[in-house]
Amino acid sequence: MAANYWASTQRLYWQFSKQKLIETRRKLEDDDRVLVQQYPLPERRFLSIYFNQQIVKLGRRIQVRQQALATAQLYVRRFYTKIEIRQTNPYLVMATAVYLACKMEECPHHIRFVVSEARTFWPDISKLGECEFTLISEMNSQLIVHQPYRSLSDLQSTFSLAQDEVALAWSIINDHYLTDLPLLYPPHIVALTAVFLAVVLKPTQTSLHAAATSAAAAASAVQAAANSVNSSGNGFQPSGTGANSSGTPQTKVQELVSWLAESDVDMEAIIDCTQELISLYDVWDQYNEKVCKEQIARYVKARGIDR
Repeated sequence: MAANYWASTQRLYWQFSKQKLIETRRKLEDDDRVLVQQYPLPERRFLSIYFNQQIVKLGRRIQVRQQALATAQLYVRRFYTKIEIRQTNPYLVMATAVYLACKMEECPHHIRFVVSEARTFWPDISKLGECEFTLISEMNSQLIVHQPYRSLSDLQSTFSLAQDEVALAWSIINDHYLTDLPLLYPPHIVALTAVFLAVVLKPTQTSLHAAATSAAAAASAVQAAANSVNSSGNGFQPSGTGANSSGTPQTKVQELVSWLAESDVDMEAIIDCTQELISLYDVWDQYNEKVCKEQIARYVKARGIDR
């Protein structure tokens, strides 16, 4: 078990480059080309939204805290870099991921209880115990997850974040599990992105689902921050920190840029995270739960893996 992310199995074995992740998934599809063509599925972002909703639904039913649900979502995402989704019953995988994550996050539930409650939503998942061994095996028993929530707690005092800003940043971190970001970037990068978006969007947004309308402004703000960092180095001084230094949103943005200028944080990574999250919010309105459910049910039933 690594308390340090940089020495963890998460960084050593479960952090991909974008190209590597694309190649990994393409190989899975190529190996099951007939199955992939026979049973088309919605695009990955829609499936991610659907899976998130199902995991959260089960989590609320059995009263699982958010950190365990986040771990479960990452387990599902990792598992499907090893196994083509059409080879599995995703409802069984999701229930198993929640059960396993609860054990790893020290809030365990009895297997019979999880199976009983999950059956109220999904097809038969009685093989949860068997699926648990498969899940552990495919993840090579590398189950420790480092999450951005801890980094967010540290950043709260660093940037004197208000409670509503922390709540918004927390919500953004929750949403990043609907993307590939947990497989691409370290937790502190995600936490910094969440803080930046929370501070930038707070003056005009009460919900990040409305962020698509501010996408251009948010992206420009991040790019401006990157330009400030690249052009100023350690000598960067944020403007307007005199008379307007009482903690207004604009001043916090300037303070965040100043902090980044004095750090070694990868601003390109933060920009990429920002764009990925904005892209998620932009397509959310096109999401159709019924389509996802029907297309999954079609192959699960046809292949007889619903029992």
